Amino acid sequence: MTATEQGSVEILIDDKGIATIEFFHPLSNSLPSKLLTKLAKTITEAGKNPAIKVIVLKSEGEKAFCAGASFDELIAIKDLATGTTFFSGFAHVINAARKCPQFIIGRVQGKAVGGGVGLASAVDYCLATKAASIKLSELAVGIGPFVVGPAVERKIGKSAMSMLTINATEWYSAEWAQEKSLYAEVFDTVEELDKAI
Repeated sequence: MTATEQGSVEILIDDKGIATIEFFHPLSNSLPSKLLTKLAKTITEAGKNPAIKVIVLKSEGEKAFCAGASFDELIAIKDLATGTTFFSGFAHVINAARKCPQFIIGRVQGKAVGGGVGLASAVDYCLATKAASIKLSELAVGIGPFVVGPAVERKIGKSAMSMLTINATEWYSAEWAQEKSLYAEVFDTVEELDKAI
């Protein structure tokens, strides 16, 4: 199985109406097209379920929240059709989150890069740990953050978005992200984060 075929998206609904949507990929929770499609579908279906009152969006593991899009898929783009499919993946997830009638809480336990910052921006309320630094790395690989850009800019403002975009190789701390309103609260540990959620 190739790296682009691995990973999972799971949903668990408790008896209080809290749905936890958890995604995983062995490459720092990066999201290949197939996982993005499944994540968008899972959020959309959760939005149609009247038993669900609140959604928690999280990734598996302790270190990385989301490393963004699949780099293997990016370098494999050969034509307009595959490029359109590739770049539409995060757009579909962001739009699914924005259109979802339930309140979505983001749980960011670790670093977020590119599309991962887009996911954190797309939720209604985002909580993180001090390890949840962020970076928009798109310019460093020769593309702009055009897909996640509108969601990120809406959340943190034009000035902060410009800083993140231009300084594509720099990490910005979780505290910086909180100052810019990406994160509502930042916790020292994952245990404190989970208790708050």
